Amino acid sequence: MKARFGVSRGKALAVTALAAILASTVPGSVPALADGNRVRSEHWGVITRNTIGSPVAALRNGPYGSFGVLDSSGRPPYGRGSLGIEVADNSTSLTPHSEKVDFGNEVDFFGDPVLGLNKVGFHVFQTGENVDYGGPANLPNIKFEINPNVSAHPGDTYSTLVWVPDALTVTNRWSGYINATTSGYWYLTGGETACNDAAHCTFAQVKSSLDDGGAVPVIYSAAVGKGRDHLWTGAVDGLRINQYVYDFEADGVKVRRA
Repeated sequence: MKARFGVSRGKALAVTALAAILASTVPGSVPALADGNRVRSEHWGVITRNTIGSPVAALRNGPYGSFGVLDSSGRPPYGRGSLGIEVADNSTSLTPHSEKVDFGNEVDFFGDPVLGLNKVGFHVFQTGENVDYGGPANLPNIKFEINPNVSAHPGDTYSTLVWVPDALTVTNRWSGYINATTSGYWYLTGGETACNDAAHCTFAQVKSSLDDGGAVPVIYSAAVGKGRDHLWTGAVDGLRINQYVYDFEADGVKVRRA
């Protein structure tokens, strides 16, 4: 007796189509910069060792508004959600430092070349209250923890590459895309080059300062952060790093090709 196992051509095509649909909807991974690293939603979160006090950095829906803002600036630029950030300025004579938080990815950018960065930026939801607390430049930052690999300091294997946005006058709504490669300023926290917190650099200048002909500087982590300065409550969305946009949604970080 012979048994025959199989499916019709129509069923086979249906199964193939279903598999393709499932494959396209399951959260996948894409290159981080351009060297084959993989980026996954579960690798994003609060970087606990860079957190001080009791701040909030949480994926959320919205914000929508403020009230009366009926155009596209009244909703997140990507999807339905964003990264909500809250930090307090709780400094006193006994505790002179405000809160601080970094929300980022310590896995997928590890080892990527700093000099390979060419597109960086985000959208921010700024409020009038934040301006009252610290002025129009009271905004979140983009940060890359790096090994600077500067020949003049061979034993120095850690610094943070920080971008500080220009003052933002748009309030109570979502900003347009803020391009970190053409606006604001950059510096290194460890003083490895002339680009430091007292001597601000453009994006091109800070990259040039790290390109000294020796070992290439590499990334440890990428993050959006706020503090330690002024109270701030708002949100960030559409973090761009090179060819990908990281869309912060309540159910995870979605990766979009820019």
